[in-house]
Formats: sequence, structure tokens, C-alpha cells
Amino acid sequence: MTNQTEILKDLANRRLNITRAFNAPVEKVWRAWTEAEQLDKWWAPKPWKAITKSMNFTPGGFWLYCMAGPNGEKAWCRVDFNTVAAGESFTATATFCDENGNTDKSFPAMHWNNLFRPTNTGSEVVIAISFDNDEDLEKIIQMGFEAGFSMGLGNLDELLAESI
Repeated sequence: MTNQTEILKDLANRRLNITRAFNAPVEKVWRAWTEAEQLDKWWAPKPWKAITKSMNFTPGGFWLYCMAGPNGEKAWCRVDFNTVAAGESFTATATFCDENGNTDKSFPAMHWNNLFRPTNTGSEVVIAISFDNDEDLEKIIQMGFEAGFSMGLGNLDELLAESI
């Protein structure tokens, strides 16, 4: 079964609402989203790869990683975790940065609220990503977020089919 990523733009509230079903239990999907070793296997759209430099998945902790391209390109990102309800939800702020985690203010911040819930066939992840202003939302869309994130979630389907 192929699961589709639904991305709805809520321009009035400067938000992207994303829903994605998975044919795996919440526990397995949660691990894929919260463990660096698993994130590195699916987060970046192919042929790019995610490479974790450090990760502390606790409130106040952060994930520092780069998306490495096939020609040696590196785009560094930092995800600061705000709240964590184990196995259920987490909130975080994602920014582009340098390899030391210093935020690049010329790129938008994305405020993530991720909810994980069981379904009759596996699980569902419901994500609300909000932005500080209209321009930031538009810039992320123009950068190809929708296609890239959808491809990453497709990679997650493949990972979940394996034993993690």
C-alpha cells in the first residue's frame, strides 16, 4: 500500500498542515523520527543524505545535521527541541545554520508541532509547521519543501518496511 503525503497550505495562519499515514506501529515511526541513526537513513530526499553531527532529543536539546548532496554540497540545519511527550508528540524549531549550529538568519525558521497517533492500519503523523511571517512561508515553498519532504517521507516508508 502506498501512503500519500497531504500538505495543505493555511496561508491565513502562515502554516503548512501535513498528514501522513504509515503501515507501521507508532513505536516504530516514533523511533524513526527521534533517533539520529534512523533519521540519517530517510530524512533527506534522494540522492541527498542526512548526516547527523550531534543529537540530544530532549526538551532544550537539539539535532545538528547536514544534508549532503551528490556533488559534495552541504546544507546545515539545526532542530531545537522544545517539548517531548514520548511516543506521542514533540515540538521543535528548525533553522538553517553553519556546521557549528550558528543560525543563518537569512533563511526562515520553521516551528514544528508533530503528533503521532495509532490507526487501524498502523499510524499517522500529523504535522503543523508555522512561520513567523508570510514571506518565510513563501520562501520555504519556493525552495521545494513540499516535494523534498514528500520524498523523504517516501524514504521513511521504505525504512519502516525493514526492521528498525
